[in-house]
Amino acid sequence: MTSGADQDTGHTRYTYRLRVSSTARTALEAEWARCRWIWNECTARSKKAHAEQEKCGPARLDKMLTAARKANSWLRAGSSVPQQQTIRDFAKSRAKALKDVKARLPIRQRAGMPRYKKKRAADPSLNYTQHGFRIKDGRLHLAGGINVRVVWSRDLPRPPSSVRIYRDSLGHWYASFVVTTCTVPLAATGRDIGVDWGVKETATTTSDAHDLPHAQHGKNTARKFTRYQRQMARRKPKKGQPGSKGYREAKRQTAKLHRKVARQREDTGRKWAKNVVLDHDRIAVEDFKPKFLAKSTMARKAADAAIGATKRALVEMARKHGRELHLVHPAHTTMDCAQCGARAKHALPLSERTYICTACGAVSPRDKNSAHVMLVRAGLNPAGADRVRTDGPPVRSQREPGIPLPPGRGRIQIRCLPGEQASDKGDRTVVKM
Repeated sequence: MTSGADQDTGHTRYTYRLRVSSTARTALEAEWARCRWIWNECTARSKKAHAEQEKCGPARLDKMLTAARKANSWLRAGSSVPQQQTIRDFAKSRAKALKDVKARLPIRQRAGMPRYKKKRAADPSLNYTQHGFRIKDGRLHLAGGINVRVVWSRDLPRPPSSVRIYRDSLGHWYASFVVTTCTVPLAATGRDIGVDWGVKETATTTSDAHDLPHAQHGKNTARKFTRYQRQMARRKPKKGQPGSKGYREAKRQTAKLHRKVARQREDTGRKWAKNVVLDHDRIAVEDFKPKFLAKSTMARKAADAAIGATKRALVEMARKHGRELHLVHPAHTTMDCAQCGARAKHALPLSERTYICTACGAVSPRDKNSAHVMLVRAGLNPAGADRVRTDGPPVRSQREPGIPLPPGRGRIQIRCLPGEQASDKGDRTVVKM
C-alpha cells in the first residue's frame, strides 16, 4: 500500500498470470466468441455506413447491440459488460482512423480502419469495467459467473478501475488491471545526467557508471530462432489445410523464444532506468525516434537494442519518482561541441567515433560529447550554459507558465527547433514538425 505523502500521477497497468480451469477456459472462450461476433458486426455496419456516407457512432452501435441481444438468446447468455466494451473499443479505433484521414496523413502513418477478427487468428481479449468484476479471497470473479485464480506476484497499490483478460500466442491467460498510480518521492542527490542513444551502446551517459551496453539478447538466441524457423518452413502446410503437430510445436517454440527475448529487453531497460533515476535529480534525454533505423543496414542490431522500450521505461520511472526529465531534440547533437557550442560544418560519419572541435580543440568520444550536449541544451550545465549559442528557442515546459506543478510530480520538457510547435496529449509531450 502507498503512504499518505504519495501523489496521484495518472494510471498504469498491473499484469498478472491467471490459472484458468477447464470450466473457466470454456466460459472465457464462449464470451470471446460473442464479443468477436459483435466486433465483426460493427465492422460490417461501419463499412456499409461508409459506403452510404452515413454516421456510425457508438450510439447507433449500442442500439444494434440492444436489438441483437433481444433477438438472440446466444448473446443474452453472456454478460453485457464485455460486449459493450467491445463497441467502445471499436468506436475508438474507428474514430482514430477517420481522424488520420481527415488530417491527410500519409497512408503509412494512418491508423487503419477496424478489420474483421478471424476465429483462428485473433487471440481472446475481454474488457470489464468496475461493475463487471470483483476480487474476493484472492480470486477474480467476472460477470457471467466466471471465476479464475490470479497469481499475485505483487500487491495492487489501489483498487483497480477496470481489467482486461487476454490470452497470448503461447496460450497463457493474463489479467491486466488499470490502477491509479502515485508518485514515490526520492531523496535529492544534487546530480544531473545526460543520455544519448546509440546502436553500439544502447545508452551513453555523462556518467561512466550509468552507461548501458548493448545486451544482444536477440543475437544470443539467433541460432535457436533459425532452427525453429527452418522447422516451420519444412513443415508448412498447404493452403487450406491445418498444420501438423510438428509445425504447431515449432511455431509455439518460436513464439516462446520471442516472448523470452522481449522480457529480457524490458527487464534490462527497467533496471537501468531505475538506477539512473535513483542517482540523479534531473535527466536530459535525447528525444530519439528509432523508427527510421528499421530501413537502414543497422535494422537488426537497432531492434535488438530496444531503444524505444528503454526510453519509455526511463520516462515512466522518472514520472513515478517525481524526477525532472527533459526531452531534447536530436538534431545536430553529434555536430555540436559541448564545451564551446561550435557546430561542425559537415556531419560526422558513423565510422568516426572521436569528436574533435575545430574551434576550441576539445577532444572526446563522440557519444560522450553528445550526452554532454543534452545537458547543455536542457540548461542543466551551468558551466557551459553561457558559452552556448542562444539563437534557438528556450526549452518548453509541459505546463503553461505560472501554473505550479503538483508536489512530487515530475516535469517533462522538450527542446524545439525554429519552425516547430510543442503540444501535449495527455501525459505525453510531442513535437509537431
